[in-house]
Amino acid sequence: MKNDINRREFLKRAGGAAMVMGGLAAATGCRNSSASTETATSAVEEMTYRINPGNGDKVSILGYGCMRWPMIKDENDRDIIDQETTNRLVDYAIEHGVNYFDTSPVYLQGQSEQATGIALKRHPRESYFIATKLSNFSNSSRENSIMMYRKSFENLQTDYIDYYLLHSISGMDAFKKRYLDNGMIDFLVEERKAGRIRNLGFSFHGGNEGWDELMALHEKYHWDFVQIQLNYIDWKHANAEYLQTELDKRGIPSIIMEPLLGGRLSKVPQHIADRLKERNPQGSVASWAFRFAGTPKGVLCVLSGMTYMEHLQDNLKTYSPLVPLNDEELTFLYETADLMKKYPTIPCNDCKYCMPCPYGIDIPAILLHYNKCVNAGEVAQSIEDENYRKARRAYLVSYDRAVPKLRQADRCIGCNTCVEHCPQRIKIPQELHKISKYIENLRKNK
Repeated sequence: MKNDINRREFLKRAGGAAMVMGGLAAATGCRNSSASTETATSAVEEMTYRINPGNGDKVSILGYGCMRWPMIKDENDRDIIDQETTNRLVDYAIEHGVNYFDTSPVYLQGQSEQATGIALKRHPRESYFIATKLSNFSNSSRENSIMMYRKSFENLQTDYIDYYLLHSISGMDAFKKRYLDNGMIDFLVEERKAGRIRNLGFSFHGGNEGWDELMALHEKYHWDFVQIQLNYIDWKHANAEYLQTELDKRGIPSIIMEPLLGGRLSKVPQHIADRLKERNPQGSVASWAFRFAGTPKGVLCVLSGMTYMEHLQDNLKTYSPLVPLNDEELTFLYETADLMKKYPTIPCNDCKYCMPCPYGIDIPAILLHYNKCVNAGEVAQSIEDENYRKARRAYLVSYDRAVPKLRQADRCIGCNTCVEHCPQRIKIPQELHKISKYIENLRKNK
């Protein structure tokens, strides 16, 4: 197996992934102590690639986030992944230069890994990189964690994983409970030595203190990469700039998640959309966010959960090739972010980690509907507002359409089961109660 893995590593370093995607030029690896990743473009639709400074992997700047595969109903009315459509999306992505696919054992109610494995297995193994995670939230025992780890290989139909993550770490408490006390971090380090894991890192959802503690462990565990949330809102208004800067100092490549903030940066208020379109009539609203996420030199790959072909095609257009933002454009986006912060949306990214709710509430649908109405100007603050009646009707009608009555916010009892699973640290029961009270007032004040 060791010889087999070495062969694959050689193919990747020599550009084997590129060969199966249309005869791309061979990639050469480079090792250095800076966080800057070498940038290369290819002949296939001019996709931009970044070179991993640790091992020479030639990674497409656009990565496929496998948390939002298209869903259909089965014969028992259960939600299942549409495998045929997923296969087509994967085929199109690989054909146009995408070679990084990110999944998890818990995505899409546990279906994502297997569906991703089926779609990818139809392509040569050396033509893509697989990223998955140890998502041992509910049961972090060593036995369960190892079982989850080994199941990922089975689901993905592979004997090695290119990028393996400790999933959703916010600081030392979570790290200690889920990976240190049970010996899993030492187990995974040994798996990296054996070649079954090629790169070991973690995804981060926390504040600066927790971040600094995890960065202090770099000397001991040698993080090969780290996945962070980065977008033009969080750069100045959260801690994205700090996270990326600290990674750059240590020469650790970053994988970017939530470049669109769960879609919120593609569904902006109309006057924000007009502002972006005026500046670049040929580009989509989303393209601004993707260009921002790919501009830092230390970024290896930007993930996008592309459910529909038009999403994939638009992102391919943005990254084939990537035109990094200049200083003037960055300033323009920082000003746009300041304008966006004036809209009191709830920072829900539709990751569905809060689901299922034990009381059947559709938490993401409720929060996303509220955000949509805020952006559309359909949340009236007072009965005295000029557009109160119009906003009232629009909110109530669309709410009942978006969320079945038995799954609406008024059913929340405040059990807090959802809170510990939210990577955005949203106080979900408080938000649900606020929305429920708002709706109750709308129904009273005709």
